Amino acid sequence: MILEVDIGGPVPPYEQIRAQIAELAASGALAEGSRLPTIRQLAGDLGLAPGTVARAYRELESDGVVRSRVRHGTTVTPMPKPSRKEATARLANAARAYARAVTALGLSREQAIAELDRQFGDLR
Repeated sequence: MILEVDIGGPVPPYEQIRAQIAELAASGALAEGSRLPTIRQLAGDLGLAPGTVARAYRELESDGVVRSRVRHGTTVTPMPKPSRKEATARLANAARAYARAVTALGLSREQAIAELDRQFGDLR
C-alpha cells in the first residue's frame, strides 16, 4: 500500500490518509480482509506522529471501511455495493479527473481511449 501525505497542504494529514485508504478499499485495490500496517509502522513510514495515523484509522473504522481488533490488527471490511446512482456519480468523477489529466499531459482523446482500453484488457 502506497500512501502520499502533503504535510504542508491544506488538508490535514489524518484526512489525507483516511481518504486514500477509503479510496483504495472502494476501488478494490485493498481487498476485503487485507491487513493495514500497524499505526506505528505507517506513522514511521510517513514521518508522522502515531496519533495522526490512529485518528485516520478511528475514522475509517467509524465509517465501516476497516475493523480493528486487538492482536489481529486492522483489516479492510467488505464494501457494500454502491447504488446505481452512486456508481454513476463515481464514474463521472473518475472520468472527469482522467479527462483533466489527459488534457494536462497534452494528449489526445484518442490516446486516452486507447490507454483506457489497454487498462481494461489488463484487468481480464
